Amino acid sequence: MAREYRPNIREAKVVSRLDHAKELERSRVLNILWEKKEDLINHLTVKLVEDKLLEITSKKDVEVQLLKAIDVLLRGDEFELQYQVAPFRDVVSRPHFVSLFLTAFVLEELIDHKSVVDIFGTDQDIYNAINSQVQKVIGSP
Repeated sequence: MAREYRPNIREAKVVSRLDHAKELERSRVLNILWEKKEDLINHLTVKLVEDKLLEITSKKDVEVQLLKAIDVLLRGDEFELQYQVAPFRDVVSRPHFVSLFLTAFVLEELIDHKSVVDIFGTDQDIYNAINSQVQKVIGSP
């Protein structure tokens, strides 16, 4: 006689709590990002230029593009966001989702903007510069 499969209820509860906590933290970070997006954009642009990772002709144009990227992050659906960051998931072992999204934006979209002369450094260098500013302004997830 075949044995009936019964899912472990305790395990399901733990997984559910972890998923819920992760979603709450993501919502908290997105709320902070909404409030402090201009501050983050300013710090981020200055950091990328000072570290010589980004050579630009107009700081204002780059800030406008980064602001549009943050608006996409705040309003985008999960599939679209995951699709955009997919090539960069292996940059670090446990990436911050905001830093990873902004890294993907800089490396794939911003590089083609008219105000960007060139982007220097490795993907990890750019991620680390972006993440340092995200951690400073938003905090850790």
